[in-house]
Amino acid sequence: MITITLQRDKCIGCNYCREHAPQRFTMSKKDGKAILLNSTDRRGFYTAKVHESELESVMNASNACPVKIIKVSE
Repeated sequence: MITITLQRDKCIGCNYCREHAPQRFTMSKKDGKAILLNSTDRRGFYTAKVHESELESVMNASNACPVKIIKVSE
């Protein structure tokens, strides 16, 4: 399993994460920031566990993020 962490408070709403991994990210209609789907919140850090088959797309999303708020770990 792979762990994805999103620090949502620092999101600038660029939409790159959604473009690279639409199965994991969406954009909020309220504030325009990214939402990590099926995640749990701990003090502004949203975490989700995903299958290894999604590694490439979530790594691309992490690498594309201009403010580097998406972390991926195995």
